[in-house]
Amino acid sequence: MAPKQQPRKQSTTVSRGARKRDEDSGTEVGEGTDEWAQSKATVRPPDQLELTDAELKEEFTRILTANNPHAPQNIVRYSFKEGTYKLIGFVNQLAVHYSQVGNLIPKDSDEGRRQHYRDELVAGSQESAKVTVSETELLEEEEGPKEAEAETGSQTDVPAAEAAEKVAEEELTTPKQPKERKLTNQFNFSERASQTFNNPLRDRECQMEPPPRTNFSATANQWEIYDAYVEELEKQEKTKEKEKTKTPVAKKMGKMAMRKTTSMESQSDDITKVTQAAKIVERMVNQNTYDDIAQGFKYYEDAADEYRDQEGTLLPLWKFQNDKAKRLAVTALCWNPKYKDLFAVGHGSYDFMKQSRGVLLLYSMKNPSFPEYIFSSDSGIMCLDIHVDHPYLVAVGHYDGNVAIYNLKKPHFQPAFRSSAKSGKHTDPVWQVKWQKDDMDNNLNFFSVSSDGRIVSWTLVKSELVHTDVIKLKVEGSTTEGLEGLQLHTVGCGTAFDFHKEIDYMFLVGTEEGKIYKCSKSYSSQFLDTYDAHNMAVDAVSWNPYHTKVFMSCSSDWTVKIWDHTIKTPMFIYDLNSAVGDVAWAPYSSTVFAAVTTDGKTHVFDLSINKYEAICNQPVVAKKKNKITHVQFNPIHPIIIVGDDRGHVTCLKLSPNLRKMPKDSSQPASPGDLQRRQLTQRELCGSPGRHVSVLCSAAR
Repeated sequence: MAPKQQPRKQSTTVSRGARKRDEDSGTEVGEGTDEWAQSKATVRPPDQLELTDAELKEEFTRILTANNPHAPQNIVRYSFKEGTYKLIGFVNQLAVHYSQVGNLIPKDSDEGRRQHYRDELVAGSQESAKVTVSETELLEEEEGPKEAEAETGSQTDVPAAEAAEKVAEEELTTPKQPKERKLTNQFNFSERASQTFNNPLRDRECQMEPPPRTNFSATANQWEIYDAYVEELEKQEKTKEKEKTKTPVAKKMGKMAMRKTTSMESQSDDITKVTQAAKIVERMVNQNTYDDIAQGFKYYEDAADEYRDQEGTLLPLWKFQNDKAKRLAVTALCWNPKYKDLFAVGHGSYDFMKQSRGVLLLYSMKNPSFPEYIFSSDSGIMCLDIHVDHPYLVAVGHYDGNVAIYNLKKPHFQPAFRSSAKSGKHTDPVWQVKWQKDDMDNNLNFFSVSSDGRIVSWTLVKSELVHTDVIKLKVEGSTTEGLEGLQLHTVGCGTAFDFHKEIDYMFLVGTEEGKIYKCSKSYSSQFLDTYDAHNMAVDAVSWNPYHTKVFMSCSSDWTVKIWDHTIKTPMFIYDLNSAVGDVAWAPYSSTVFAAVTTDGKTHVFDLSINKYEAICNQPVVAKKKNKITHVQFNPIHPIIIVGDDRGHVTCLKLSPNLRKMPKDSSQPASPGDLQRRQLTQRELCGSPGRHVSVLCSAAR
């Protein structure tokens, strides 16, 4: 054991010596301080620089930034859009130095409220236990004198006293529970099972018309392939001949148009692939958006018409408007003869001082939010007409006297054919255009009427418009003699015209002087007849589609007149208390027509029901200042469209009383026969052989 204790003493002495040296080298430390809090001797590395006081006092400014110097700057990610690796520009600069998960709960939270409530319950139960113990001790001390008194008292009171003591003990021993507060806890629920009733499944089926189908079969032989190639070569030769006959200016315009189309095609290659699909999706979205209007158009009927025989209403449906036609009036309306849901709208201005631009829009009832076609022009469009056999050709007349033909099949937005000052044009605004039957050479042609007094026939020969003056309007009785015996005639200003439905050569022309001329295409020097129709300008004339002798006219003198062209006085005169902008016959009945006035009202008449006043007078514009300019009936659907001077087109549905088919008292007829029968003189005039003139005010 002695040899083992010797090295232990040496170690203790060594440690004491080392501790003494440390205490001498370090600073003095007060008694009672811990060993870890004592200061240590500074140790300098061997390569540390020795700096002077001036160098130590020198300040070096260092700017601390939030950027992480260790963050990588060359991270790349694969881009599936571009198919290459792309450098990521944004790198996370956050460096976490310290984080600790805590268990603190906010007092206002649900868990905090529950803990506080449990603590209150525990504290309340402890206090109630202490109170019961102290009260039982006091009762035991007081029991002694009470027992002595109870013995001396009567024995009949013993059971009552014992019962009272038991009740008191029970009240003291049972601690009072504090009232439980209700906590809003979404998880505090009682679980219970229940069986719900399963709704019965219902199958809904609908049957639609199958799409039209055609069976085609053919054999491809060598001679058929050869014929196809020969036909293609002939077409190419014809196009080359047409290009040779073109003028240099036309060639330049064609080259510019080709460049524009090629550039547009190159830019919109991706868009054209999905154009048809996008159009279908757009129509589907619009159909869902305007579902209530579409349901009203298809199924709604005014039930009140059953209780009123001589009155009807108009149900507003869609409202068509576009930003490109803003602040432009509706100057023309026309339904497409083939596609019954498509109609064209011409926009311009009737104000002489506010002439700017024109817009031609074609809307479809399947998409009321945006037009199908948009064409812009430098001059306002005052009239338009769509060809019956070629529904893609639209003839328009401009305020500057030019006429143009737009082809809806061509993608560019310029007219396919247009007149000019060099080739010939009107000198005043063109107020109406009408397509006619093809001439002897099968060339397309149409007529136009203007304020310059000329009615011009325009023929499409090859690639240009050739014009011919059909008749020049002259005011009768205004001939004056000038110098050297020359006769000067006052020119009549044409405002509207309409061609007879059966007699091709006969047509009517309305003028600014209020007269209506019955003219013929064969006679250019004189009129067939003259009617002193109105006191102001004639705004529209229209032949009845079923009765060959009857036509109608309206004017700014507030009147609508119905005429027999064999009689120079009107059969009916209706005063509508405001300037009449347009009139139109209904396509389903010979006795129904509509008129629109500048006070924003639409008037619908049915002569078979009431010959004296309209059966419907209804305002159809939102503001009183808006003036209605034009009205048109749909060829097959029971709706009308009206346009105002703010560029809005409103679609309205006729109630059942406004679209009654005419009755044939002689024999029952089919609906087709009812549409084709003519309006007899007795229905229009009241009795055969007698002419009736009625002055009627719509204000009554």
